[in-house]
Amino acid sequence: MARRQEAADPARPGAGGVTAYEPDPRRWRILAVTLVVGFMSLLDVTIVNVAIPSMQEGLGTSASTVQWVVSGYALAFGLVLVTGGRLGDAFGRRRLMLVGLVGFVTASALVGLAPSVELVIAARLLQGMSAGLLTPQNSGIIQTLFRGAERGRAFGLFGFVVSVSSALGPVLGGLIITIAGGDDGWRWIFWVNLPVGILAFALVLLIVPRDLSPEDSDGTRPRLDLVGAALLGLLVLCVIYPLVSIEGGGYRWLVLLAAVPPLAWGFTRWEHRVVTRGGEPLLDVSLLRRTPGFASGIAVGSLYFTGFTGMVLVLAVHLQTELGLGPLAAGAALTGFAAGSAISSPVAGRFVTRVGRPLTVGALVVTLVAVLALAVVLPGQDAGGVAWVLVPLLLIAGLGGGAVISPNITLTLDEVPPRMGGAAGGALQTGQRIGSALGTALGITAYTVGSATYDAATGLRAALLVAALMVAASLAVAVKALRA
Repeated sequence: MARRQEAADPARPGAGGVTAYEPDPRRWRILAVTLVVGFMSLLDVTIVNVAIPSMQEGLGTSASTVQWVVSGYALAFGLVLVTGGRLGDAFGRRRLMLVGLVGFVTASALVGLAPSVELVIAARLLQGMSAGLLTPQNSGIIQTLFRGAERGRAFGLFGFVVSVSSALGPVLGGLIITIAGGDDGWRWIFWVNLPVGILAFALVLLIVPRDLSPEDSDGTRPRLDLVGAALLGLLVLCVIYPLVSIEGGGYRWLVLLAAVPPLAWGFTRWEHRVVTRGGEPLLDVSLLRRTPGFASGIAVGSLYFTGFTGMVLVLAVHLQTELGLGPLAAGAALTGFAAGSAISSPVAGRFVTRVGRPLTVGALVVTLVAVLALAVVLPGQDAGGVAWVLVPLLLIAGLGGGAVISPNITLTLDEVPPRMGGAAGGALQTGQRIGSALGTALGITAYTVGSATYDAATGLRAALLVAALMVAASLAVAVKALRA
């Protein structure tokens, strides 16, 4: 573990004294192991997108019901992120990674074995909760082990994992279904997690040290704020559940959104009370006000994921249902975004500490131009010509997107105290998950309404324009943060 006394953390209120930072020589190996775990959990957010038609046929159920296999994972994932990050802060990141891996691998096996769609959805909920324990440990570990320009490079690699795993999911899903074949080929999407998860478990045991969580100044571990966790869980549930229900026509659940303002107020007041009484909050909400870039970074990431996630899902559905492409061909047509993200994410991570917020502003402009171009030229293309349009424009969008995600993570978390690193990283990713749920709901709704009212080309254009609008909103927030 990086040798550092908590009292020397300049970002922590009341810090005093100066202790030299001595980098842990194992830090890059530790990061590599944790990024493998993060890649596996984030990949499962989008890997099932191309499997929806196969699952619907194999399980003999409706598309709206199967959609809960996607949405249920996102819902459970978002519910647990902040609490999972805080548990890592409190009880050790290594311990939380091991617990999360056991749950994730077990749930993956259960999804693949489930005989009915109801059991598939239940197992996906467990899988999502386990992923929520795993993912925030990455940002917490980076906060603890790295400083200065190295922290930017480390967050750049984490951003690479976030963007590439999301974009590569449909490609790998299509490849697995094509190889496995048949109505049950989709089950192998989940079974491949077993050997990867078991290997990751062994690597965490061997390489990740036990002492990767900051302690309080008196040497004790912070305690979990159970009331705060319950309030935040209800808040996230009332945001995400109505959004994912829209995809299946459950508009009545939108009434839950009315509970969001009072729950947000209650959570904020409770956390403030915990801090004033000298306790350990689930999430120190004063970070939103006093930590430069934290609040704006969450907004930028949430809005960007709203546009990006909806766009990728709609494209995967359109290529299969309207153009007749198979899962592998549909996934291959979406490789441009993954390739662009793979190129730009690590590069952007190296330069973000010198360039700062202008880097994300420029990247968002590139992404916005590419999405608008897709909205203009893609609708109406047939199966033979779609790849010639889709691949290069998605490559450009991916180059922009990769340079949005990793710098934004760095800029958002750079000045967060390491003792709150896991919870703050969980808050950032909760925003991304809410954005993903909103983007999926908006994209599918725009596509469905446009297709039913006019034709599939109109529905596709409407969904792409909605995605462009969300990217433009993210750009507006980034410009405002730059001016500030």
